[in-house]
Amino acid sequence: MASLNKVYLMGNLTRDPDVRTTTTGLKIAKLGMAVNRKYRTRDNEQRDETTFVDIDAFGQQAEVLERYCNKGSPLFVEGRLRLDQWQSNTGESRSKLTVVLENFQFIGGREGGQAQENPGSNPSTARPEAAPAAPSTSDNTIQDDDDIPF
Repeated sequence: MASLNKVYLMGNLTRDPDVRTTTTGLKIAKLGMAVNRKYRTRDNEQRDETTFVDIDAFGQQAEVLERYCNKGSPLFVEGRLRLDQWQSNTGESRSKLTVVLENFQFIGGREGGQAQENPGSNPSTARPEAAPAAPSTSDNTIQDDDDIPF
């Protein structure tokens, strides 16, 4: 049977990326994202619904997100769903659905209009454009994250 596990999200970060390094030197960034949806009720009343999503990024992508993103940054994310399961200290079974980031793009303009560095080029060269170009975020060094501790 065929299956597909793909998620596309666009929203704003709810906190600064929390980046940690494993004993093997792999960087892991934990992100929180708020995704908003506007809709109308049957009574034609407009409502907002916000969904909060936890996202994990690995390797070079984690480093780029740590360097260029902070709370409130708009971001477009492509990834896959992963179900984390564990036992709490009291012995209860817990689970949480997380998005594993596979690709991303910066959206929106620069804050304050200041030039930023292009992550893929010479650090002394500032970008003159109004918005930064997203760096290449395909990181093929991680094929399977089953052995990464959380």
